[in-house]
Amino acid sequence: MRLLIGYLATPGGADALALGVRLARSFEAELEICAILPVPIPLIMEYQGELGEQAEQWLGEALDCVPDDITAHTHVSFHESFAEGISREAERLEVAAIVVGGAGGGLAGGFSLGSVVNELLHSAPVPVAVAPRGIRHSEVERIRSVTCAVGMRPGAEHLLDLAVQVSTAAGTPLRLVSLVPLDKYGSRNDPETVRQQALDHAAETLATAKSSLPEGFAVSVVVADGGTVEAAVEKLDWRDGDLIMVGSSRLAQPRRLFLGSTAAKMLRVLNVPLVVVPRQEG
Repeated sequence: MRLLIGYLATPGGADALALGVRLARSFEAELEICAILPVPIPLIMEYQGELGEQAEQWLGEALDCVPDDITAHTHVSFHESFAEGISREAERLEVAAIVVGGAGGGLAGGFSLGSVVNELLHSAPVPVAVAPRGIRHSEVERIRSVTCAVGMRPGAEHLLDLAVQVSTAAGTPLRLVSLVPLDKYGSRNDPETVRQQALDHAAETLATAKSSLPEGFAVSVVVADGGTVEAAVEKLDWRDGDLIMVGSSRLAQPRRLFLGSTAAKMLRVLNVPLVVVPRQEG
């Protein structure tokens, strides 16, 4: 198993590397640390060579930060688009997931997504794990628990199956969560009645999901409600070492990511790594 780190010589790149090391140790995986460089326009070979040398230096420094118990390799690639370049490297290297840092543009909770990561979260062919800002300072070495955000949309079964595989491989408990943002239900009816109907529906969804798991599998189920998605997420207990997995929007093309509105709202308040899983065909 291999994981691809979309590396930049920035704090966000250091966060991505730290999360990659944590995941690699948890899943006994190897790391492919990749720097995507812009193609000079017009193409000037001398300038491209200088960029390549600089990138090799940065990657060497990154490799020095990888613990001895983790196998890692480095790669330099030139492409007009960072997101497309990383996606192509992911397919070439046949990795299980891409890991990137969330530090970038506008602030959003523990994440700060820039345009590069945002583009990747709307196009990648494999799951993308986004590291929250500052995870490089954590001393946690492995994944401690996996949370799966369960819904009723097509593709939920694939997400659940993958969450079970991830939890099993890491040897951690699995928590199934259904978020109930009450603002989406409107206010035409009695608020308490609407809330109870939503909670009942969420509990039914979780029960169905739990019944599909292997017998004896360690799993807990939680329904979190709130006035908004953000409020519901903040009601959940989180600790350093947690990981949450979400599916792609229904707008996603088959076998591609598309960060949905719910996941985007979750990013505003989460301080644990978030993994977005591509939509499957069918």
